[in-house]
Amino acid sequence: MPDKPNVLFIVSDQHNAKVLGHKDHPDVRTPNLDRLAGEGTRFDNCITQSPICTPSRVSFLSGQYCHNHGYYGLSGPNPNGLPNVLGHFRRGGYTTAAIGKIHCPEYWVEDVCDLFLEVGNCSVGGNPEYQRYLRDKGVWDEWDRCERRTGPFGQSLEGFPSEQAYRDSSEGWAVSRAAQFMQQAAAAGRPFFCHVSFPKPHQVYCPAPEFWEMYDENALTLPPNADYEMDRKPPNMRKATSEFRRRAAEWTEFEPHTYEAGRRRKLRGYLGNVTHVDFAVGELLDALDQAGIAQNTIVVYTSDHGDFACEHGLIEKAPGISSDAITRVPLLWRCPGLISAGHEPGELVESVDVPGTLTALAGLPPMPTSDGRDISALVCGGNGSVREVAVTETPWARSIRKEDWRLVWYAPETYAEEYPDGFGELYNLADDPWEMTNLWFDPACAEKIAELQRDLLTWLVRTTRVTTVLPHFRQRGADWRQRYENSVLADGKIGYEQIRQSQRQLRNYI
Repeated sequence: MPDKPNVLFIVSDQHNAKVLGHKDHPDVRTPNLDRLAGEGTRFDNCITQSPICTPSRVSFLSGQYCHNHGYYGLSGPNPNGLPNVLGHFRRGGYTTAAIGKIHCPEYWVEDVCDLFLEVGNCSVGGNPEYQRYLRDKGVWDEWDRCERRTGPFGQSLEGFPSEQAYRDSSEGWAVSRAAQFMQQAAAAGRPFFCHVSFPKPHQVYCPAPEFWEMYDENALTLPPNADYEMDRKPPNMRKATSEFRRRAAEWTEFEPHTYEAGRRRKLRGYLGNVTHVDFAVGELLDALDQAGIAQNTIVVYTSDHGDFACEHGLIEKAPGISSDAITRVPLLWRCPGLISAGHEPGELVESVDVPGTLTALAGLPPMPTSDGRDISALVCGGNGSVREVAVTETPWARSIRKEDWRLVWYAPETYAEEYPDGFGELYNLADDPWEMTNLWFDPACAEKIAELQRDLLTWLVRTTRVTTVLPHFRQRGADWRQRYENSVLADGKIGYEQIRQSQRQLRNYI
């Protein structure tokens, strides 16, 4: 047994934080995730840094906010010099693997992994090993690609049972390869960092048949905000809901071709996908037990962003910045003997906190290019605030969470035609957990809006990394490089703490 703890970092795509058995969801079945939460620590207020895939993944693997790493769209070029947590653990003596839907900029993760198996951005992708597996089994034509079923909104939004058996799905295959990797590392006495990323519950909403059959769409409970007056919601959000209703005959693929039937099939498929992922998580936990390494393995489960799961009458995940359903994600930690069982801290945490916390728990030096916090004290049973606010970003808007309040700030030109005097969103989640009452236009909330806007501006100033600063910053050490007069970190930037040091020396340049 290696002295250093192993790491199994599990990520699913598009998991609404409310859709878990231990969160008292009325219908979903997640026995393995419930077990994981019961045996470790669960965070109920984890905020993701982006409402879409690649930016969120760059954030939780690098520990950087989007305005620092610069990725707001899908995929993209290699972020030259930006460290990620897999490479950091590899330099610390770990063998590393990334298996599943990694969906990151090119060769950013591949180059720091001993094993890299990308199954693609949807359910099946370009990984030759997985393709050979499907062809050799004669099930190549049964794959569940996003592009296989399309409609007026791009990817299929229908719910239906997959033609693929669970074992042949991306999740089933990824579990098999991850289990093999972890068992081989354990047999060689090497600590490992294994990142397993599942395409589901992201659409296509087609779970393996056994998980589809667990649910009856006509008996499912729609969320309380499935149907309500949306007069003060963003114009594009209202339009999207209207379009899903109006064009139901186009995006539904099965009878009856109605909005009501279609959204219930989608919800059935989504819940089936969640249970499909839950089963895969259970298999990974079983693999740790079978290899005799569960006691020395830190297990983390989270998601890149949420899904509406029929909230606000929406079928797809956009516009994500507008909703807690998208910006808040599950975050579960387990490590027997290290992490307290059944701990439920209510503090605000963020996806960028994952790398710094893993390095702290593993006894590795911190990543100086990370913006996240070390929340290991919370993970291990403590309490206490680690930050006042948590922020989700898009290029045009920011969502800021503070205590029970959530504000969405938009650039003034975003809705200038509909709202020439300005538009935003403000919710009190204690009174309105389903976000049906936008308080932005309530005069009684003007002071709260101003407070959160100030908090957002302060956050932006405090967290922004720069390339140069006056006076010239000079720092020597393994994490720093210097040419000419300025020192920078591996990503070519200087962090806020170093900026503050420079301010103390030359205040006239503030």
